[in-house]
Amino acid sequence: MSFMDKRIFGDFEDIQTLEDLSEALERLLYSGCYVWDDGKLINAKQLVAREKGLKIEIYPDEHAPPHFHVKSADINASFTITECIMIQGSINRKDEDLVKYWHSKFKEKLIDVWNKTRPSNCPVGAIT
Repeated sequence: MSFMDKRIFGDFEDIQTLEDLSEALERLLYSGCYVWDDGKLINAKQLVAREKGLKIEIYPDEHAPPHFHVKSADINASFTITECIMIQGSINRKDEDLVKYWHSKFKEKLIDVWNKTRPSNCPVGAIT
């Protein structure tokens, strides 16, 4: 069982009854996961961080260039991982400055999460 499976299901040894299984399957249903072509369980969104009201996420099956998503109640923007250049959406100057500052401190974490969440047939691939 992969790490992601354990985060959703817990340990399979803890599932003893149909009710336990039902609860585990419900967690899976609402977790944002899906089964990839190779049978691997994939999380549809990987939360990298929360920073002052902003959610920083990476999605597993993405288009080039490698990028991360920044979301809040009124923000939905994407930035490149390597240079932190906005490629989609809009964001106010204060929040963009926060994203750029966060990126300067945690770029390696973004690269690590990006590389760990690439499905086997992802068209973009890992960042080297």
